[in-house]
Amino acid sequence: MSRSVESINVALAREMEINGRAVMTAIGKRSVSGPVGVRALGLAGDEQADLSVHGGLSKAVYAYPVEHYPFWQTVRAQAKVSLWDEPLPSGFMGENLTLSGLLETQVWVGDRLRFADCELAVSEPRFPCFKFNAAMGFNQAAKLMAANAWCGFYLAVRKPGSLRAGEAFELIPGPREVGITELFKSKMSRAKL
Repeated sequence: MSRSVESINVALAREMEINGRAVMTAIGKRSVSGPVGVRALGLAGDEQADLSVHGGLSKAVYAYPVEHYPFWQTVRAQAKVSLWDEPLPSGFMGENLTLSGLLETQVWVGDRLRFADCELAVSEPRFPCFKFNAAMGFNQAAKLMAANAWCGFYLAVRKPGSLRAGEAFELIPGPREVGITELFKSKMSRAKL
């Protein structure tokens, strides 16, 4: 199976008004070209606004499957948030890495993604919050993410280096004890969205 990085996305934290209050967010990531440095706490040029839920050593990089983008495009069009001819740009889900060929159902905590110049380890699923609803433009977005378990996953940096869009990677299985989808569903069953 072919697996690759469709795009690498970064953003600096900025203020955004959500539900009448100003909050800091870096969810609006944008694609960058050329090699991007991968450090212990994430990608060069990227920030996280709320370090209590994003970032740190175990959540340094967020990956999301490109295969889910058509669904979100359709749902946003049905919610009259966007038009059909407005494709969602890579990074729209807040991900640093838009990946092709690797879904949440194929990933386990402890699996490693080996790239030419760095290595990342799967640490946990991403859990949606009110900022995700705001970025998507409708209040049911987090519930849809929960219902489909299309959450993406966080990665810890095991070997710093660099990445570039279009680069292939290899999935190295870990202990295969805790699946991303199962962990996500378990935690979300107790959450109130």
